[in-house]
Amino acid sequence: MNVLLVDDHPLILAALQTVIHGLGEHVQVTGAASARAAREQLQAGGHFDLVLLDLHLGDANGFDVLAELRTTYPDLPVVVVSASDRAADVIRSIDAGAMGFIPKRSSNEALLEALRMVMMGGIYVPSMTLGAQPGGDGGGAARSPLGAIGQAATRGGFQTQAPLAALGLTPRQTEVMALLLQGQPNKLIARELNLSVDTVKDHVAAVLRALNVSSRTQAVLAVSQMAVEPGGLQHEWGKPA
Repeated sequence: MNVLLVDDHPLILAALQTVIHGLGEHVQVTGAASARAAREQLQAGGHFDLVLLDLHLGDANGFDVLAELRTTYPDLPVVVVSASDRAADVIRSIDAGAMGFIPKRSSNEALLEALRMVMMGGIYVPSMTLGAQPGGDGGGAARSPLGAIGQAATRGGFQTQAPLAALGLTPRQTEVMALLLQGQPNKLIARELNLSVDTVKDHVAAVLRALNVSSRTQAVLAVSQMAVEPGGLQHEWGKPA
């Protein structure tokens, strides 16, 4: 697996390279200290399986780079690795097509878990992002960046959900949900499942209703907090994207 790591901080770049090598001997990590260097690596024709992108780069806005990558290389998974853990940044990243959001303060184990999930076709959102700060009271959690998204999740009705198996989705709707959670637009879902775009829209609407959410981002956040039964959606995520 070839990973392009985009981060303008030399020490963090070196540290992340060391952690990513923990995925196995077959992992090759290429560092890029700027958006320009990342573009040059990609334009040079090198094959990459994954991009890890810092949001705060010296020569570009990370969200702009994320949008550029999703447009220019739509099949290349991008995961945001950021010092920020603000709710707005998590949601904006997933909305923009990131396959995951990993706070830099995460443990090495959490980072490796996230990368494995993304490479299997899933979308990684750290569970703590949707909850209150451990051990804190309600008031403290509400004032924290993580507590804010937890409250928003609860108010939106997409944090306390039954297990996926209890949603009552049809097999086809489950297939649509698996592709939706991989960030696929309706046109590509239709092509993958040999359905019309209108039919896919109907299935997507049914999935959102079942999850009690109103957007794809909320669906990702909801499913990331739900128990997945053996052989359920996790099996679908395991299919090659």
